[in-house]
Amino acid sequence: MNVVGAKKPFERLRQDYERRFQMQRYGENNLYPQNLFAIVGASGTAMLCLNRYERFIEGYGLSEATAGIRCNRMGQTTDDILSLVAHDVAMFGGFALHVNYNVLGEVSEVQHVPFETCRLEEKDDAGHVAHILLHPDWQGNQTRNGERVRLEEKNIQRMPIYDPSVAVEQMEQAGGAAQYSGQILWCSTDGVWQYPTPIYDACVTEISTDEGLGNVKYRNVRSNFLVSCMLVTKKGLPKIDNEGNEEDRMMISDEDLKAFQGDEKLGKIMCVELENDEDEPKILPFPSRNFDKDYTATETSVIERIYAQFHQEIFFAIRLGKLGFSGSVMRDAYEYYAGQVTTEQRFIERNLEKVFSHWQGGALTDFSILPQRYMTTEDRG
Repeated sequence: MNVVGAKKPFERLRQDYERRFQMQRYGENNLYPQNLFAIVGASGTAMLCLNRYERFIEGYGLSEATAGIRCNRMGQTTDDILSLVAHDVAMFGGFALHVNYNVLGEVSEVQHVPFETCRLEEKDDAGHVAHILLHPDWQGNQTRNGERVRLEEKNIQRMPIYDPSVAVEQMEQAGGAAQYSGQILWCSTDGVWQYPTPIYDACVTEISTDEGLGNVKYRNVRSNFLVSCMLVTKKGLPKIDNEGNEEDRMMISDEDLKAFQGDEKLGKIMCVELENDEDEPKILPFPSRNFDKDYTATETSVIERIYAQFHQEIFFAIRLGKLGFSGSVMRDAYEYYAGQVTTEQRFIERNLEKVFSHWQGGALTDFSILPQRYMTTEDRG
């Protein structure tokens, strides 16, 4: 079979236009990053791999020359900004910064902007994007002063893209530095003005499957029948209510069944009364159904694929005990994976340098990210 005849999957990231806001949609429903949050957040394996990926991208922070520089009114340093940026690069494959200037056109403040709040304006005829659109919640669920922040033009902030050469001109048009709102540096690992897809996008199906496997385990333990046996007895005397009337009773009601489900009800004995008085009492075994074994092979393959998509096969091998566990094994694993994230680190370094080369009081150009290392107690001491 050739490429033409092969079955085509759905597009993972369609880039349509939203006419009412003159913007490019981030995915078919404009909620691609929000959907990623929901899918990844429900998978323990994916979150484990994502957190490790993020931690290695951040490394040991910036070099001493630039690590402690205070870069905004909230008191955040460049190292703080790096930590936030590393999260967005790991989660989405991109990041955004809000940049403001002094009256001389020098960068005076840099703040992190959550990447999931950003959208691209429509491109002009030359393929250029002039503004980044910001909204706190593109799902339209967030509230402010008790009211929903709706997806309306008045609630969307349009910020010009980062360009220091026009900052003074924009400042004058805004009526001065006090009225100027600044610019947005928007960066994507997929290229200029392209919405990015993270490295784990191709295994979203496996990540969602991992959540499903967790649900099976949860229901197996929390909702399964875990009684030890069933005691069958004679019915005995009829039950009389407060008014002297005989009550009709179900052999086992729905409420009775709930009393024998879940881990907290483990080991109980289910009692069933028979209508026929001639039957003798019996104790019958009550086997419970364990669904975990039915999904063992699926679980193993799903977890392995998630680790592989994050290029963390070496940590998966350590987890399975294939490489053993020692300080030297972990040091080798850390050194290996630190080399896997150098592309992401260089992407961050280049863009931070792009901003801070215009920093007030003098250009800052050394934004090297120190690699992550495995530290033992002796190394720290």
